[in-house]
Amino acid sequence: MRFGTTLRKTTYAPWKDKYVDYDKLKKLLKESDGGSSVEDDDDQWTADDESAFVDELLNVQLEKVHAFQADTYQKLRDRTTACESKLDPIAIGLKKDAGDEGEANGADKKPEVASEEREKILKEVLEELDKITREVNELEKYCRINYTALYKATKKHDRKRGEAYKLRAFLDTRIAELPFNKEDYSPLLYRLSAMYSFVRQSLDGKTKESLSFAESHTGGESFTSHKFWVHPENLLEVKTVILRRLPVLVYNPQTSKVAEGSQRDPTLTSVYFDNPSFKLYTDKVNQAPDAASLRLRWYGQLADKPDILFEKKTITDGDSSEEQRFPIKEKYIEQFIEGKYKMEKSVQKIQNREGESSESADNFQKAVDDIQAFIKENQLQPVLRANYTRTAFQIPGDDRVRISLDTDLALIREDAIDTERPCRDPEDWHRKDIDDASMEYPFSGIRKGEINRFPFALLEIKVKGYKKYEWVDDLMDSHLVKGAPRFSKFVHGVAMLFEDNINSFPFWRSDVDSDIRQEPQQAFEQEQDRKAKMAEEEFAVGSLFGTRPSGSYRPSISSPVGSPAGAGGKSLKDRISAGRSSLPYATSPAAKEDVPEEGSDDEDSQMPSAGLTKSSGLRSFLPSFSSSKYARAHQTPNARLPPGVSNPTSWIKDQGPVRVEAKVWLANQRTFIKWQHVGVLLASLSLGLFNAAGPSNNVARALAVVYTLVAVFTLIWGWAIYMIRAKMIKERSPKDFDNQVGPIIVCIGLVVALCLNFGFQYHAMLQRQEQQNGVAVQNSTLLEPQRVELM
Repeated sequence: MRFGTTLRKTTYAPWKDKYVDYDKLKKLLKESDGGSSVEDDDDQWTADDESAFVDELLNVQLEKVHAFQADTYQKLRDRTTACESKLDPIAIGLKKDAGDEGEANGADKKPEVASEEREKILKEVLEELDKITREVNELEKYCRINYTALYKATKKHDRKRGEAYKLRAFLDTRIAELPFNKEDYSPLLYRLSAMYSFVRQSLDGKTKESLSFAESHTGGESFTSHKFWVHPENLLEVKTVILRRLPVLVYNPQTSKVAEGSQRDPTLTSVYFDNPSFKLYTDKVNQAPDAASLRLRWYGQLADKPDILFEKKTITDGDSSEEQRFPIKEKYIEQFIEGKYKMEKSVQKIQNREGESSESADNFQKAVDDIQAFIKENQLQPVLRANYTRTAFQIPGDDRVRISLDTDLALIREDAIDTERPCRDPEDWHRKDIDDASMEYPFSGIRKGEINRFPFALLEIKVKGYKKYEWVDDLMDSHLVKGAPRFSKFVHGVAMLFEDNINSFPFWRSDVDSDIRQEPQQAFEQEQDRKAKMAEEEFAVGSLFGTRPSGSYRPSISSPVGSPAGAGGKSLKDRISAGRSSLPYATSPAAKEDVPEEGSDDEDSQMPSAGLTKSSGLRSFLPSFSSSKYARAHQTPNARLPPGVSNPTSWIKDQGPVRVEAKVWLANQRTFIKWQHVGVLLASLSLGLFNAAGPSNNVARALAVVYTLVAVFTLIWGWAIYMIRAKMIKERSPKDFDNQVGPIIVCIGLVVALCLNFGFQYHAMLQRQEQQNGVAVQNSTLLEPQRVELM
């Protein structure tokens, strides 16, 4: 899509005249709609044309955008202040109701607001807050699209008319003077967030105490975590969606309170541990049982003496985890890692305060012993640093919904694995070049190969219990976020910075360089498809276990997904109901015979059951032949389908862009390398046999030639099957990936060669024995006359 079309589509109608006049700039540049210059003769571009274009771009258009942005932002701040003024009388009334007479008397004398008037004011302010929030979001989009328009026009000029001089440097200078795209909207968002929290809870009839510390209604229940990536262009819009429901919190180890307008989001630093073989990383990527991670974490700069936490997280059953943590001072960290210090002072303080047999002291001591033993057992050392800025959203005292948004994520090497060029002093636990200089993002002083800057923001939503929140579901299903369910900063950092040290990669690695933005309609359709598939999966599971499927999914009224062919215009719910009543393979042996079980890729994993036919022919003799589900489907091409089910016209896996996990390519490469390894071994054997045979041993020389032919075939077969499988992966072919012809030929060739070798050697041994016997008989006949004479 051309930029001019994009600009027209993203224009906010009330501000239509305030955008960069991109068409006018193209006309001044003498460019046609097709993108080519109107005049072919370069002499037609005169100095007057150059001056007119530069003046329009750097003065008229840039100044227009900057002036509108500054004026609109100021108006939004004024409207926010006006909303705060409207809420002042209500806040004073709440203080009086709560008994804060001293604080209320110190305020201006204002009449108390009646109940009806109070509700009216709150609703008016809530409506105004929605308008302000929407315009803040539109203003950020306005700045971004106009910034792009100015640079696009400059790029066109430099490419087509920039023979005399380039405009890019001039544009950078002018934008530095008029920085309309550098505005920080966070302080305004914090004010809006605080008012949203006040208004909504006031409308719910909560008192002053409940506004500050809400009750925890779901204590003891587990959390469900959802992780997403957020494109920088969608970051502000995501914030505005969240703050309408949750206030912004200050991350403070001591207290949690609503953020003030001048409060900066805190930076967090985590130093992760692993060993030179990256065992912890491998276990986490491969989802090994009891996979664990270890890190040191603190807020702010290390020079400010923050509280440092040692944390160990172990994945137990499924996605549940166990955490152990304890605070530690910076001066004791290196001694603790080396096993010279066991936190005796901290344990003694807890015992003195709460008693020697207190539960807190025992838990603290257990965490210390477990983490220190974990370090010693796995020979762990600091290998990776993650630094990021965190914005947290939560109602203070109410942890039912907790949201964190991490931006400016930088992953930095913290290892001393390369002894010749260590990133960190091996005698210290952290990089002093970063902490002593109090470096901040983007860490320009770090060498290129030692840092990876993550291009997106990270959104994590934690919901307590099983209650559904509609606004949370809408956010997770929107086009603003991209799901990243198992994303880990530690795993991603190791995968990006230690490629030569690891053999497995996370599945999301290939998505980092892609554009994760989506059109809203496209995201809506994909979400409807996903929910429909989930409903069908629930029905399938329910039919297996004899339970009813969940009715959680209901297609949206505005869903663009139409009824599929053959469904008779029925809704998904009706089609599922009809399919449930007509599916025969719950009771029909014939259906069991014709329809293979879903998901059973290996025949050995299928349990024998009544009604299943026995295998016969070559398949019963060699069960390893064509054992994949694709081969079984091809062997029964005319299998009967249940009523109401028709053959699909295309596979679901063939829809959408081609996305192949790295482990698929690596598996194909490993197979190719194994084939070449076998071929080289056979070639070495044949060469050694040929050289050791000598010119007179024709049998050994012939066998060496046979081994050489087998080796050549092995090398050619390995290369051919590698190329064929690579093509099948790219094309997402449903054909079999297994091919037993090559291994069988190689095995038969080796067996025949070994048998011939044994036979020839055995025959030669018999001949040598016969010759030796003949010589012995001849010698005995010669010695017999001599014995007679002697007698």
